[in-house]
Amino acid sequence: MTAPPYKQRNRIERMFGHLRINRAIATRYDQLANSFLGMVHLATARYWFEFVHPA
Repeated sequence: MTAPPYKQRNRIERMFGHLRINRAIATRYDQLANSFLGMVHLATARYWFEFVHPA
């Protein structure tokens, strides 16, 4: 069973909100697409790790 589209959109919007806490992602500090994508991957992994293993 899948979630309705508005719930999926809400989850995605909240995820981007969490990612924008990282200044480099919010301001697109990196000029190269590969560098920016790498920072997005690191920030996402950090967010996921905090979600899975709360302190």
